[in-house]
Amino acid sequence: MSETLGDQLPREIERCQELLIQYAEIGPAGSFATAMIKRQIASAHKAMVEGDLVDMLHAYNALRGCE
Repeated sequence: MSETLGDQLPREIERCQELLIQYAEIGPAGSFATAMIKRQIASAHKAMVEGDLVDMLHAYNALRGCE
C-alpha cells in the first residue's frame, strides 16, 4: 500500500516536533534551528488547513531536510 502526502506530512511534522525537544535541550546554541523548524511546522500546518497541495509538498520537502 502506498502512502499519500496526507499520510506522510503529519509524520514529518511529528518527527520535527521531536527535533525541537532535542534542540531545546542544547540550550541557546539550538535556538536558531528551533526557530527555523517551528517556522517550517507552522507552514506545514497552514498548508494542510488550506488544503493547498503544492504548499503541502513544499512543506513536506522542507521538513524532510530538518536534522
